[in-house]
Amino acid sequence: MAKLNLVGEKQQVVFGNDSIVIRKYGNSLAGGRVLDTTGFAPTVINAGHVIIKSADGVYKPMPLNGEAYAALPDNHTYVGVLYRSILTAKPAASILTAGVVNEAALPYAISSIKSAFLTACPHIQFESDEAVDVPGEGSDSASN
Repeated sequence: MAKLNLVGEKQQVVFGNDSIVIRKYGNSLAGGRVLDTTGFAPTVINAGHVIIKSADGVYKPMPLNGEAYAALPDNHTYVGVLYRSILTAKPAASILTAGVVNEAALPYAISSIKSAFLTACPHIQFESDEAVDVPGEGSDSASN
């Protein structure tokens, strides 16, 4: 079981995209979970990061392969997405299990795992912001 050390230096997490990643909160795992971040290189786990669980009940951030999600490890299942950004060194996580997530604001592209994720987590929906053409801006205004 992962443990959380609550003593240590103060550090700040920048919550820049947190408010736009999770569009609608539906439900989460009661009480949150402490993530096992062994081998997870980034110092911050951003809101919207996919969370998985091993067969023995250990919760972890989805592993990465460069700037994308790696394959789901053997004997693991998808659980949800991280509700708020946290430090990897202080991995007390609120895990969203139902709600609406802004796919365009996710920290990593989910396209390679999206189908399997949605099968495992049917109460999470993905939406994206659409580009909006503002009158008077962009290439169309140059021709007017």
